[in-house]
Amino acid sequence: MNIFTKTLASAAILAAAVMPASAADIVDTAAGNSDFSTLVAAVKAAGLVDTLKGEGPFTVFAPTNAAFEALPAGTVEDLLKPENKDKLTAILTYHVVAGKVMSTDLTDDMMAKTVQGQEVKIDLDNGPMVQDAKIVTADIETDNGVIHVIDKVILPKE
Repeated sequence: MNIFTKTLASAAILAAAVMPASAADIVDTAAGNSDFSTLVAAVKAAGLVDTLKGEGPFTVFAPTNAAFEALPAGTVEDLLKPENKDKLTAILTYHVVAGKVMSTDLTDDMMAKTVQGQEVKIDLDNGPMVQDAKIVTADIETDNGVIHVIDKVILPKE
């Protein structure tokens, strides 16, 4: 090993020791995709950032911006108001299942308990779907779970 190679190897070892590892948790992954800007804003407004950056693992059925836009006019703006934080939190946690559930783990008519407390139904015969939302992209793995992209905002029973 010549001096040039030794210097490069030493520099690489030093850089690895000093620089933090790049983590891509659920929040960072969603924030890095412009199709989830409304979801990220909602997660921030609900105060769920630290939770979804936590150890997990979590499975998130993540609605796109288009899914939020399909809600009745003014719904998103109302949900983002501080006085509606509890309702927003309930809706968002209805999109989260504890544990890492990959698409290969899903079975037809499976019921999955959400962090919100209610269950969602998985439909593989007409889908794959969760409740009435189509899973358009599955298995986006993150450091603390998995994201499945859905085309609708699913709402818990009141």
